Amino acid sequence: MVRTEISLFLVNQPGELGKLATLFAEANINIDALTIQDASSYVRELFKNRGKSLKRIASAASYNSMRKDSVDFALIRLLAEDGKTNQAIDLLSRNEYLFDILPVIAVELDNKPGELARISAQLGEEGININYVYGSVSGPDAKCLFVFCPEDIDHAAKVFQQKA
Repeated sequence: MVRTEISLFLVNQPGELGKLATLFAEANINIDALTIQDASSYVRELFKNRGKSLKRIASAASYNSMRKDSVDFALIRLLAEDGKTNQAIDLLSRNEYLFDILPVIAVELDNKPGELARISAQLGEEGININYVYGSVSGPDAKCLFVFCPEDIDHAAKVFQQKA
């Protein structure tokens, strides 16, 4: 249900994901879910959201520099194996990764047409916006793991508990 997602930036170059995955493997921490995107789209979204606030946290030159430099990085979002999130956070800290944590909702869905539509519709009916979602399945008979980042995590968690 509610899990802790770790978001971190990696240099966008060959081998960096391998280094991160090896670090987790050597610490015996499985990665349950992972998504990667170039950081420039993430930074563009930050700028868009910044427009909703009157506070500016950096100069215009700093924002332009961040936008330019963001293409050199990838944004990784991952869920460490349940029960080992704190160990993963400690591991990343010791190895000087820059990261953030965020509560998300992770659910296993049946691997059949309409399951994502059902869950998404339920959240929509409750007026809960989904900021992003990612998921995967290991085979036709296996359950799918989907990770939802809703705007209102508490409300979304209640919706999932009621439907369970």
